[in-house]
Amino acid sequence: MIIGGGIVGCSTAYHLAKSGWTDTVLLERHKLTSGSTFHAAGLVGQLRSSANITQLLGHSVELYKRLEDETGQATGWKMNGGLRLACNAERWNEVKRQATTAKSFGLEMHLLSAKEAQDLWPLMTVDDVIGAAFLPTDGQANPTDITMALARGARQAGATICEDTDVLSIDVEDGVIRGVVTSQGRIECSVVVCCAGQWTRSLAATVGVNVPLVSVQHQYVITAPFTPPVPRDLPTLRDPDRLTYYKEEVGGLVMGGYEPNPVPWANDGIPSDFNFKLLDSDFDHFSPTMDLAMGRVPALQSAGINELINGPESFTPDGNFILGEAPELKNFFVGAGFNAFGIAAGGGAGMALAEWVHAGVAPYDLWVVDIRRFGRPHQDTDWVRTRTLEAYGKHYTMAWPNEEHDSGRPCRTSPLYSRLLDAGACFGEKLGWERPNWFASAEHGEQPHDVYSYDRQNWFAAVGREHRAAREAAVLIDQTSFAKFALKGPDALSALNWICSNNVDKSVGSLTYTQMLDDSGGIQCDLTVCRVAHDEFYIVTGTGFATSDFDWIERSIPVGANAQLFDITSANTVLSLMGPRSREILESVTRADVSNDAFPFGTQQIIGIAGCPVRALRVTYVGELGWELHLPVEYATTVYDALMSAGAGVGLRNAGYRAIESLRLEKGYRAWGSDIGPDHTPIEAGLGWAVKLRSEIDFRGRSAVAQQRKGWVRKMLAGFTCDPAVVLLGRETIYRNGKRVGWLTSGGYGYTIGRSIGYGYVRNADGLTRDYVTAGTYQLEVAGEQVPAEVSLQPFYDPRNARVKS
Repeated sequence: MIIGGGIVGCSTAYHLAKSGWTDTVLLERHKLTSGSTFHAAGLVGQLRSSANITQLLGHSVELYKRLEDETGQATGWKMNGGLRLACNAERWNEVKRQATTAKSFGLEMHLLSAKEAQDLWPLMTVDDVIGAAFLPTDGQANPTDITMALARGARQAGATICEDTDVLSIDVEDGVIRGVVTSQGRIECSVVVCCAGQWTRSLAATVGVNVPLVSVQHQYVITAPFTPPVPRDLPTLRDPDRLTYYKEEVGGLVMGGYEPNPVPWANDGIPSDFNFKLLDSDFDHFSPTMDLAMGRVPALQSAGINELINGPESFTPDGNFILGEAPELKNFFVGAGFNAFGIAAGGGAGMALAEWVHAGVAPYDLWVVDIRRFGRPHQDTDWVRTRTLEAYGKHYTMAWPNEEHDSGRPCRTSPLYSRLLDAGACFGEKLGWERPNWFASAEHGEQPHDVYSYDRQNWFAAVGREHRAAREAAVLIDQTSFAKFALKGPDALSALNWICSNNVDKSVGSLTYTQMLDDSGGIQCDLTVCRVAHDEFYIVTGTGFATSDFDWIERSIPVGANAQLFDITSANTVLSLMGPRSREILESVTRADVSNDAFPFGTQQIIGIAGCPVRALRVTYVGELGWELHLPVEYATTVYDALMSAGAGVGLRNAGYRAIESLRLEKGYRAWGSDIGPDHTPIEAGLGWAVKLRSEIDFRGRSAVAQQRKGWVRKMLAGFTCDPAVVLLGRETIYRNGKRVGWLTSGGYGYTIGRSIGYGYVRNADGLTRDYVTAGTYQLEVAGEQVPAEVSLQPFYDPRNARVKS
């Protein structure tokens, strides 16, 4: 049952029916496209910062190219290409890096001079233009016609589409979807795909599903035909420094923009009769956008304006759309929140949802749009609206590396927030949590705020001091935001050993680093498991993966198993004490024996510090001796003060997440969401050592991984270093012997080795080995320039022979 007859709903019906799901019914409360699809501008761009979202948008283009011939329904599709302008040095740097990203992902993109761009788009002035990018496979479409073609294709493949059919309720019994009650009667079903646009949040909430989106007004003008008429093959144009976009429309132009002061709509609910309706035009609010546009296209000053469209659309807190199966309700899928690029995403989003329904997992890693990326703050509509308005206002602003949102903060804080603030912490935010990114030093004239740039940013030296302290003395890092779960019950061990690819059947007090795999061997989770009792496990994972990992574990517990999962994140503070002098500091605050013999790596114990029972985990993500100290939140300040006092004479300092990143890059530790994920297996990622294939224990994904180990892999994660003056951010193109073989999944700087570091998968369709990877000569393309790079399948940092470089 698909709810919503816009482009995404019709695309999902089309793809499901094409996959053989002919018992698919689409319900539309009024007429197809009557929500927000009918007033969409219709630009279709493809390049995004994620390879897989770029691939998804590319699917839209391939579908739109053939859809008219397949269905006989006009679509208005034109592959007239797309231009993006750069009007200052930083924007040109951004565009050049985007061109490298496009090359990494196999998308054709050309860098042009201002004059070359004007030749393609002669209506504009280019006095302030430094350069431009041109993507020849971008285009535009008629939103209504595309949707009607998808609907016709869905019907031709066997789906049923019902207009004028309002959904009154969704029947759920004991957590199982049973049917949908409509204005035309009840229909039994087991799967619901909610593609109801702006109505999705309120409808999903009736069955306990949270969809963080809100409605925002979006305006654009449609001009009268120009004299002479605007050429029909004029490319689409995006002018982000003037916050505007353009496309040809019946000899004239459509021009819209993303103003920095957006206006929300329907804060108290969408009117029930809002079908094929627009909002009143707000000329005063649009006037600054029009002024910016006339500076680029002087002919707009004399062009007739046929209409100023003001149509509300659904936007999200991070500017990405929302796909996937809701963690709160099995077989309830969502496709919504398309941030005004629903036409560009519609074809690919429908494909992804259809395959998700069919296979139970996404067709490839779609984490950046997965509904499970959200968490507790996103339950509050007011918080969501505040953050969403900020994201809308940044739609065309510079996409800076390491940029943080400012709105809705602080939201979730550690008990140490005030102490760290006083110590000079510059905080970042993830899933509502305030987390120290780095610490400013008054002695060095630093202020605790980020100054963004594509070069080394203002925190570079401060993070270097923290990095060196971790390598030479010790650091204390507040990681309270870690997600923490407890799995309890008589069947906890057997259930967890089925879910984990590594063996967790170890003695009480042991730690296990493990992945959790899907049936294809893809890495769905990457975390640490502590066995704290015969029938209880303590699970620690990354802040941003709280919802996703909890959902994966809970759904993977075998049917009938007596094991219960609990989220206990808010109960415990986490202080990570890391560095060669960390044992010395710990020994001074506890009576427990923390020697290597008494407290070996990969174990955990309860120790006492300043009257607090602390669960100490001997583990590291920075490549040094250290412990994660997990303790009840009410003891946080007491234990923190005790540790800082004890470490004052041996060089202990506060450190943040930017130092963690540089430290882990040197050591080669993987990061889920960049270096590893559902598109990668442990064998490809160099994590085969953490898979229990030598045992007889079955686990999810075992057959896929075992089969891969017997044969060839077609990609392998490798590390790269290059000149320290080169800023690596991720997505830079990898060349082996002059041939493009992949892109960096992450990038940064190693202060110990004094080199820039990146990681990425070397690919070869015919298979590869470790010798193949290490035998090549490599270059990295960074902002259009190729630089020599050295490859390694081993960590770049070895604490036994390392010397920290300044």
